[in-house]
Amino acid sequence: MPLVDMPLEELHKYQGINPKPADFDSYWDSSLAEMKVIDPKIELIQTTEVNSKNIDCFHLYFTGVGGARIHAHFLRPKSCSGKLPAIVQFHGYTGNRGAWLEKLAWANEGFIVASMDCRGQGGQSEDSSQVLGNTHHGHIIRGLDDPDPKKLLFRQIFLDSAQLAGILMTMPEVDSARVASLGGSQGGALAIACAALEPRIYRTASTYPFLSDYKRTWKMDLCKDAYAELRTFFRQFDPLHEREEAIFTKLGYIDIQYLAPRIKAEVLMSVGLMDTVCPPSTQFAMYNKITSAKSLRIYPDFAHEGLPKDNDAVFAFFSK
Repeated sequence: MPLVDMPLEELHKYQGINPKPADFDSYWDSSLAEMKVIDPKIELIQTTEVNSKNIDCFHLYFTGVGGARIHAHFLRPKSCSGKLPAIVQFHGYTGNRGAWLEKLAWANEGFIVASMDCRGQGGQSEDSSQVLGNTHHGHIIRGLDDPDPKKLLFRQIFLDSAQLAGILMTMPEVDSARVASLGGSQGGALAIACAALEPRIYRTASTYPFLSDYKRTWKMDLCKDAYAELRTFFRQFDPLHEREEAIFTKLGYIDIQYLAPRIKAEVLMSVGLMDTVCPPSTQFAMYNKITSAKSLRIYPDFAHEGLPKDNDAVFAFFSK
């Protein structure tokens, strides 16, 4: 088997090397408390962009932490009989919620779907961040130099994902016991964060998740592509690495491997062992910390790319 990382037997045991902040749990408990008192001011606007015979399509807006208005595509079967299962879906880094057509398959199978635009990326959500320090390219490093670790932008995006799931669970047409989270790469990380911060999520499908074990990516000299901003940050703001340990510790607040133990959902994860964008060991660091029911699909010859039959496996997982 070709390798870009450690042998598979070691991956199954690997626990990550990025430092975890001492107050990690209180950080997220207080963040959730902040989120839960927000009046989301939910708005549903039916779209004229798509004319489906079977599905009603809406733009959904809600107010997230910091007052930002967050946008999602919302799809609902026209003929609802009783409460329906639902999916919260998340996109890849810098992208957006995608086309309506991409979600119609799920909705035609009887799922309500909400596909979120991450704030400040390629969609319609607002980025209301006000931070000290750099605002150079990249959301991992946004807020990294602010004295308040709650200014980290991915904290807000993680909370948006959980808040959207909670909003779905309040809808009369949604079966709150059957809300699942879904995504790949950044979306895979957000599917995990969503399930961790909204523990009523019952199933999660995460494909090669991003945002895990940052220091391992650094040590592998793979801070390029999706992680390039980490290298840029050190070059621009800490060229002698005098703050290296403190920087990686602060990144630990938004490291999904430390959120993983909070998950109560059943998890399906897919990983390509040739992935140099999100190295396999960083993904296993998170997966190995999940204590709920879980299963893993391993693609030995595949990288950060389309994985054959993976979508079919996710469909079967959510439909069973």
